[in-house]
Amino acid sequence: MSSPLPQRTELINALYQAGRELSTTAVLFHSVVAEQVGLNVTEWKCLDILELRGPLMAGELAELTGLTTGAITGVIDRLEQGGFVRRERDPHDRRKVIVQPTGEYKQSMAQVFNSLMQRYAELFEAYNEQELVFILDYLTRSTAVMAAEMIRLRRAAKLAERSQSR
Repeated sequence: MSSPLPQRTELINALYQAGRELSTTAVLFHSVVAEQVGLNVTEWKCLDILELRGPLMAGELAELTGLTTGAITGVIDRLEQGGFVRRERDPHDRRKVIVQPTGEYKQSMAQVFNSLMQRYAELFEAYNEQELVFILDYLTRSTAVMAAEMIRLRRAAKLAERSQSR
């Protein structure tokens, strides 16, 4: 009689492998998407963050991406020149600038993602509501795990940087 443990281990290994493949495919997909709208992948994902989170100050966007404030200023400049974002003064503190996506960005997203969204809609039809809830739970938790690991890695890099400079 075989033990359930090897089956579980094999399944977990298959999940790790599928996750890696999904991650790699997503990175490559977003690289192609960015290219199609005339951006690099960093600029494209900064736009995506603004779309997901709403308008942000440049410093907040730098913090979320791990880019320096100088680098994020360059990204915002290029996005603004392309008509993808606009800068607005913070009404509560005129020294601060809020960055938000424009309609141009939303049009680019709709144009590029229409086919993908249709294909996902077809894929979701294969699952009942309970299964969709499970998939959503997994994706939400998985995203939280990855975000926590990203923060951990950034902190470790900063600590290593500080200890080397002493």
